[in-house]
Amino acid sequence: MASDAPQESSGLSYEQSLRQLEELVARLEGGEVALEDALRDFERGVLLVRQLRERLDQAQQKIESIMATEDGEAVAQPLQLDEGEDGHG
Repeated sequence: MASDAPQESSGLSYEQSLRQLEELVARLEGGEVALEDALRDFERGVLLVRQLRERLDQAQQKIESIMATEDGEAVAQPLQLDEGEDGHG
């Protein structure tokens, strides 16, 4: 379903969009926002969540295409994080 809301964050990096979302959540959780502002912030937050999810999905597809075998079959491998040598940092 297409949205008529402007996609203001389309030029932002993933990290910038995530930071904006975190700021919106903090404002809303603070409870000091007027109703109209809260509704605007909520709408903006939903837009950011959708954009972030889309970027994550695109990244996952790219990773899967990189990890595909020569015959094109995807190989599922666990993600290894840089939290420590054993992955349990």
